[in-house]
Amino acid sequence: MRAVLTRVKSASVRVDGQTIGQIGPGFMILLGMTHEDTEAQAVKLADKLTGLRIFEDENGKMNRGLEAVDGQILVISQFTLYGNCKKGRRPEFLSAARPEVAIPLYEKFVQLCRDKGFHVETGEFGADMEVESVNDGPLTLVVDTDSL
Repeated sequence: MRAVLTRVKSASVRVDGQTIGQIGPGFMILLGMTHEDTEAQAVKLADKLTGLRIFEDENGKMNRGLEAVDGQILVISQFTLYGNCKKGRRPEFLSAARPEVAIPLYEKFVQLCRDKGFHVETGEFGADMEVESVNDGPLTLVVDTDSL
């Protein structure tokens, strides 16, 4: 699994012109899965991301976690995180998980974050989405379960 996490002041997602997910300060997470990913990786990734201390404390140090700032999470499915651009000019997405694998993993990741007590909003899996964010910092991290 691969996540691109951005610390945001706010973020939202629209489908067909309708806002379906919106958060205040917290994390916007773009989440991609391969056909080899497992629920154990979803658990590991949810633990890692929700435990990150990347909000500033009173001394200006990144020392506070999402819970300490009452942060929220917006999770957007993003199969293009596994796009391969090695050949030609058009990426191929053969490494990205098919929906029958990806949807349960996506839903599991979202539920794990909710089970930790966080307010979690989502996009719509497979939909053409418009995503907006007001990045804070900016602070963006790429986290891959292969490196955890």
